[in-house]
Amino acid sequence: MSEQEMNSYRFTSGQEPSDEMLAQIMKEVTDEAKARNAEATAAYFANMRRQAEVVKATWSERIKAASNG
Repeated sequence: MSEQEMNSYRFTSGQEPSDEMLAQIMKEVTDEAKARNAEATAAYFANMRRQAEVVKATWSERIKAASNG
């Protein structure tokens, strides 16, 4: 199926997509969902690491203060 055929299809056209079109649409949606999930997961863990560093620094200061009396 050509890219032009894929780009010309609209769900609102009143026509059902062919099996080939539907498979291509679903593949593109799946690829996009996987990419977004990977980005969200990376951002989540980066944020978690930043927060852990803040907590670590806070406790380090508290321990130093307690040790020095």
